[in-house]
Formats: sequence, structure tokens, C-alpha cells
Amino acid sequence: MFIRSLLSINRCSLLSLVRTHSTSSNTTHFGFDEVPEHEKQARVNQVFTNVADKYDLMNDIMSFGVHRVWKNYFIQVVRPNPEWNYIDVAGGTGDIAFRYLKELNRFHPSSSSSSVSPPDPSPQITNANSSEKTLVYPMSKCVVADINANMLAVGKQRSLENNLHDRIQWIETNAEKLPFHDGQFDVYTIAFGIRNCTHIDRVVSEAYRVLKKGGRFLCLEFSQVNNTLLQYFYDQYSKTFIPPMGQIIANDWKSYQYLIESIRVFPKQTEFADLIRSCNFRYVNYENLSFGIAAIHSGYKL
Repeated sequence: MFIRSLLSINRCSLLSLVRTHSTSSNTTHFGFDEVPEHEKQARVNQVFTNVADKYDLMNDIMSFGVHRVWKNYFIQVVRPNPEWNYIDVAGGTGDIAFRYLKELNRFHPSSSSSSVSPPDPSPQITNANSSEKTLVYPMSKCVVADINANMLAVGKQRSLENNLHDRIQWIETNAEKLPFHDGQFDVYTIAFGIRNCTHIDRVVSEAYRVLKKGGRFLCLEFSQVNNTLLQYFYDQYSKTFIPPMGQIIANDWKSYQYLIESIRVFPKQTEFADLIRSCNFRYVNYENLSFGIAAIHSGYKL
């Protein structure tokens, strides 16, 4: 009876006990520190509030611009389609969504006028973080969701500068509980954001919920370098260069220290792939970029 009960536990919930790196059911990691679960989101919010204005500049400095190559390739893997409903989660500054829309323009020029219900010409940010949620339908074929208002404000301003403001719906919400009805999106992306979430398994499960049958989940995230020598130099570079540069460029050492530590505690490629499978995705695979400094994970809802 005990064994039967154990086997009946939801696989995704069981794996979350390991892969959220918690020392108990009430704590989780914040970089190398263990903190109460209810505190992590507030701390992460503060980090991104601090770095929002300099976020993309610091990404250029930290990666010598390579993050742009990764993101461009990521969108090539996505292969945007004008018929899709698309959501980018933890995408506040719009970096991935803009690339998605520009790729659409490149191969499907007429798609620039395609929209479910065009957003306001002066884009507003919908706040869906209230305790009482009413599920909604997407109002645009391109939705950007992020929990941090400062990051979204940067993205909204950039959308105006890039003349993409009328093609994006901006949603302030938690990736663990999106405000959309089931089965609304054809593609869900999350880039360099999932490691900052409190419950990674809940984020993946929520992605599964809002995707249509046949929909695809794609995640671009820092991962584990698969070369011992390169790993050593990468670790030394990260620890000795990035936090000081954060201090110089953004006057913020601690936030960039956290960002480096959060990479170190994120699950390895195979572990993350197993978690995605446990949340019912099929045909799960991953591709290493730059010897595993980053990786693209993919899975389908069938």
C-alpha cells in the first residue's frame, strides 16, 4: 500500500523536491544562500529592479556580445509563424519578442498587420498579479509576460523606439501562475529567466497548461560547461570580472553576484530535461551553445 501510494504521487511534484534545490519544503536557493520560499521572489524582484536600466548593456559586457548570437539562433530554432499565438515569459525588456517579430517581418512581411485585437498605440502594461485572478484570452499574437514592472517599462519604451508597440501585449504576472485560459499559445519561450523563479517545476507545468496541443516549449538558459578546462576559466572570469563590472557600470555589485551564483545552482542539462519530461512534455531535447555555457531545451505538448 505504501509503495502504491508513493507511485501515485505526481511525478512533477516529486521531482520538484530535488530540482528546486530546497533544503526543506519551506526554503529555496537565492544564489548560494538558502532563503524562505516566500522571500525569494521579493529578492529577485529587487535584483531586476536594480539592474533594469542597464540590463542589456551588462549582458553585452558580461558575454562580450555573445548573448546576441545565442538569442538570434534561439529565434531561428523557434522558426516564427504568423499564424501562431506566441508568448515570451520573463521577457520584460522585449529582447526575445523583438527578435521574434523582426524574424516574422523578414520572412512574412504581411504579418506585421496580423493581430488578434491590436493593443493600444501607447502600450500599457496589464498587471495580473492580484490575488483574485480572472483568466483571460491573449489580445495579441505576441505576448510578453514578466513579474517585474521595471523590466516591462524598459521593454515598453524600446517597443516604441522600434515601432513594435502595436504588436505586443505586455503582462505583469508571475510565471508560476499565468492569467490565461488553458491551451492559448502555439509557442512558449523563456530566455535567461527560469533560473530566477522560485519553483521551476511550476513554471514548466504552467507552460504546459497554456500551450495548445502540439505547442512547443523552448527555454534558453545558462547551463553547465562540458569542458573541464573551459569550466575553470569561465568560473574564474565570472567570479572576478562580472560583479566588479556590475559595480562600475550599474553601481550594483550584489545583484550581479546573485546572477552569477544563480547560474551555478541551476540544474544541469540532463536534470532540467528530466524535469521537463516529468511535466508531461514529449520529444524533449537540448542543444548546448558555446560548450554548454548556455543551452536550449525544447519539448512538445502532445
